[in-house]
Amino acid sequence: MTNIHTREARLRRHSRVREKVSGTKEQPRLCVFRSLRHIYAQVVDDAEGRTLVAASTLDEEITKEGNKKNKTSQAEMVGTLLAKRAVEKKISKVAFDRGGFKYHGRVKALAEAARKAGLKF
Repeated sequence: MTNIHTREARLRRHSRVREKVSGTKEQPRLCVFRSLRHIYAQVVDDAEGRTLVAASTLDEEITKEGNKKNKTSQAEMVGTLLAKRAVEKKISKVAFDRGGFKYHGRVKALAEAARKAGLKF
């Protein structure tokens, strides 16, 4: 049996997801990256190849109050902040790209918080 490393396996899963999910101007792609310490999310228009909105646990709004919370709570804060910024730019509908991660834990918390804050996917 071959020994596939965790990162390589995630990238393979991510490439399978990306074959099906792409962002357009009407419905951009909300992509998530989760590291051991932080979580990053951005809304991307793949037709133009540019990021429309981004948020992460490194943003000032989240680091001020989020340092004392656990990682799942911080992910919820990122989802809320991202949705708020997207709604300000008149983006209401997105295609969710979980980035090869399980829809579980921090990724799920971010997605559900973005839904509560006004994004539809």
